[in-house]
Amino acid sequence: MDLGGQKLLILDSCAQPFFTCHPDGKLLSSDVTHYVIPDWKVVQDYLEILEFPELKGIIFMQTACQAVQHQRGRRQYNKLRNLLKDARHDCILFANEFQQCCYLPRERGESMEKWQTRSIYNAAVWYYHHCQDRMPIVMVTEDEEAVQQYGSETEGVFVISFKNYLDNFWPDLKAAHELCDSILQSRRERENESQESHGKEYPEHLPLEVLEAGIKSGRYIQGILNVNKHRAQIEAFVRLQGASSKDSDLVSDILIHGMKARNRSIHGDVVVVELLPKNEWKGRTVALCENDCDDKASGESPSEPMPTGRVVGILQKNWRDYVVTFPSKEEVQSQGKNAQKILVTPWDYRIPKIRISTQQAEALQDFRVVVRIDSWESTSVYPNGHFVRVLGRIGDLEGEIATILVENSISVIPFSEAQMCEMPVNTPENPWKVSREEEQKRKDLRKSHLVFSIDPKGCEDVDDTLSIRTLNNGNLELGVHIADVTHFVAPNSYIDIEARTRATTYYLADRRYDMLPSVLSADLCSLLGGVDRYAVSIMWELDKTSYEIKEVWYGRTIIRSAYKLFYEAAQELLDGNFSVVDDIPEFKDLDEKSRQAKLEELVWAIGKLTDIARHVRAKRDGCGALELEGVEVRVQLDDKKNIHDLIPKQPLEVHETVAECMILANHWVAKKIWESFPHQALLRQHPPPHQEFFSELRECAKAKGFFIDTRSNKTLADSLDNANDPHDPIVNRLLRSMATQAMSNALYFSTGSCAEEEFHHYGLALDTYTHFTSPIRRYSDIVVHRLLMAAISKDKKMEIKGNLFSNKDLEELCRHINNRNRAAQHSQKQSTELFQCMYFKDKDPATEERCISDGVIYSIRTNGVLVFIPRFGIKGAAYLKNKDGLVISSGPDSRSAWKPGSLQRFQNKITSTTTDGESVTFHLFDHVTVRISVQASRCHSDTIRLEIISNKPYKIPNTELIHQSSPLLKSELVKEVTKSMEEAQLAQEVKVNIIQEEYQEYCQTKGRSLYTLLEEIRDLALLDVSNNYGI
Repeated sequence: MDLGGQKLLILDSCAQPFFTCHPDGKLLSSDVTHYVIPDWKVVQDYLEILEFPELKGIIFMQTACQAVQHQRGRRQYNKLRNLLKDARHDCILFANEFQQCCYLPRERGESMEKWQTRSIYNAAVWYYHHCQDRMPIVMVTEDEEAVQQYGSETEGVFVISFKNYLDNFWPDLKAAHELCDSILQSRRERENESQESHGKEYPEHLPLEVLEAGIKSGRYIQGILNVNKHRAQIEAFVRLQGASSKDSDLVSDILIHGMKARNRSIHGDVVVVELLPKNEWKGRTVALCENDCDDKASGESPSEPMPTGRVVGILQKNWRDYVVTFPSKEEVQSQGKNAQKILVTPWDYRIPKIRISTQQAEALQDFRVVVRIDSWESTSVYPNGHFVRVLGRIGDLEGEIATILVENSISVIPFSEAQMCEMPVNTPENPWKVSREEEQKRKDLRKSHLVFSIDPKGCEDVDDTLSIRTLNNGNLELGVHIADVTHFVAPNSYIDIEARTRATTYYLADRRYDMLPSVLSADLCSLLGGVDRYAVSIMWELDKTSYEIKEVWYGRTIIRSAYKLFYEAAQELLDGNFSVVDDIPEFKDLDEKSRQAKLEELVWAIGKLTDIARHVRAKRDGCGALELEGVEVRVQLDDKKNIHDLIPKQPLEVHETVAECMILANHWVAKKIWESFPHQALLRQHPPPHQEFFSELRECAKAKGFFIDTRSNKTLADSLDNANDPHDPIVNRLLRSMATQAMSNALYFSTGSCAEEEFHHYGLALDTYTHFTSPIRRYSDIVVHRLLMAAISKDKKMEIKGNLFSNKDLEELCRHINNRNRAAQHSQKQSTELFQCMYFKDKDPATEERCISDGVIYSIRTNGVLVFIPRFGIKGAAYLKNKDGLVISSGPDSRSAWKPGSLQRFQNKITSTTTDGESVTFHLFDHVTVRISVQASRCHSDTIRLEIISNKPYKIPNTELIHQSSPLLKSELVKEVTKSMEEAQLAQEVKVNIIQEEYQEYCQTKGRSLYTLLEEIRDLALLDVSNNYGI
């Protein structure tokens, strides 16, 4: 068992700070009046109240923690572990079952619950005496018999109910009382329901031993439930997991059709499925569908039948906090004025409605609210839950951002005082400087190497710098120098545990939440120009003509970056346009002679780096490296940090130069750590995609006369390079986007848990790969830095400092980081969509010129098409048949109208024919004129709506021609949204002040961040708003 980062081995010590013990790890505060020991049932039911920072001096017994682990599942258990590790919370773990005087054997005939309570009470008494009877102990329990039996047994040890404890010790902690009442009410409703209900809504789940035996025998299949949010009532899929995926003959997911077959499992749960007979298999629906309310409209021909099953048990409930909306005033009134049981609608379409007990439904109907699910009995149509807290008003920017964060389980609380105390100091009064000890340990490159960075404009967190020089033997030395974050972040320190929990920096459209405090991320670990910094470097000796690698050196260094260049300036220098020198601060105060010499030196370095990068890229291209399309957008801000523009990023060759150098460094570090630690190295794999995922790509390319060979990454890369339409560059862009969509996600893994043949990175065409170059914003890179340092120590026959993760622990960490990376991607995408919708929401689609745009059809469905809008980087659905059954028609002026008729879908086109004989055909890659509007939703996120208003390309009016054809497309989207939100809030100044105070507390950075994200993260391919439609 591993809790709070501490292995339980134990020990007869405690965490009392002012007596005889000298423990490692967290200490309880010395200013509390008593210690609190919660019984096992209190930890299970009231953990979210125990998380309140006001509650101090809490001692969690091992017995209670194990009860949570075995009865509440991994997610609840991990919440408890994180609470114990968090320096902000005044609580510790006491391993009572490993303490000689505390352990009690279970008596014959004694129930598990009674033994657990007796063990915890016995440990509480020992703890009181161990503290020399000087610190009162309050044991809180839900067992009334225990209160009667133990309440007055030991002087100084008080046994009371949890409700009684809150009433007497925390009478003014209103939020805790409200939450407690909500949990108690939910439990009472559950108990009443189980007594009253005799009819079963769902079959009972099979016992665990039956499920495990069935999985082993092959009768049942284990996997993760993935609900289709567009048809949430009828369509879910189970993706095979673990032994099931290796031993099964199935090559596709399993369809779970309908809520009965889903049997109370919720999106994300690990479920056990029984396959139905083949004559009962069904196919997935292929029509466009806005949401599950439109199921009746999508009853058109489904696809081929696929393996279909039903859920017979749940191995792991992955329930989390859910953002919900209360019913409107009219809906509440229709349920009766005194109704306490309310059905709330989750923001996430994939989650069923949740029944909670509250009398605040009317007061909360305009707010986004957080709830938790408590249970889902077989006798109940809906799961039961309880109210947790209010997030903010529906439609309010901060409330909607908070919703996105909660839905992705992202915590943005500030760094604690204990964490900040571990940070180095760098102030004008006490400036940080290189220590003599480090000067002796590290290779000093400050005078010998021209080191410089190339980054986006306004970048604060400079992870990486480059160097290139000619050696005495005529060969070249290429260097990649990465910020030495691990020098400042010690293993298992408070800041290390926090960074591990966050796992990544979260970038949203208008802000970011850093993984590390800004004193590191924007200062001492940022390789800024003209200042001394610690780095971890890789330097290769290259042949002067062939650029083949002769030798490689890894180690810790001291650098001083000479230039902090931005991409555009570096590209201008590469192209021979030296007028940009005036924009480079480092050249401003130089005399003409020095300026010329330094300029020549820098231009040579950039040119040589680019030559080397071309050579490295050509080698990867020869092995099948893929260049996939991604519309990347940067945010431009004004002086007040308001977002001024969204600008599609223009690809520059220096982007590739820097990227190739980073890929080379990541590859060589991967090789090094795997050679040194073959069973516990953290690498990154990108599995080859399933061939069936490429079918749409092949068909679309065929429509334009291109053949896409997907047998390997090499043949795919060559095919995409050849699939160029000289008249329409958008075609190749869309084909590359489709290839991206077909890809599997790249994932971190531990080498001890994966066969060597599975290490390969498909997209980069490399046999081994990892992430080493961004330790400021990725915890994976911090782990890799420590592995590299350990590998260097191993080579030198030195002692390896700090314990490395075992294969099992590293495997669990990789799962966590992969999960947090997905959350980061989803939250960034959702926040961008939020701004898009808020921008278009205030525009009148009928009159606003910018709501009309050119679109390209890239997919055909039975009732519509999918369209890409290059101007805004949006993909979405355009219906050719509306809810009234009318189809689209085209008049003599090519303008569209709705008329009675029918649709006929072909492989690469769809024809709409009206009853009076008019017909219009839409082909793949046709350009059409599209009107953009917003479909508002009270309970869910708003979505972009696209409507084809002409079957001809959009002709840009003369007034817009220069504006739209400019290489840097100008959009004031986020600026206008921010401005309108500010104007709306000015009317409520008190509210504004509150929001700003909360913002200062929780949002660590608001600034030019999205460009940095999109420059460095290429996982997010084309922004896909089409996911809001049933595709």
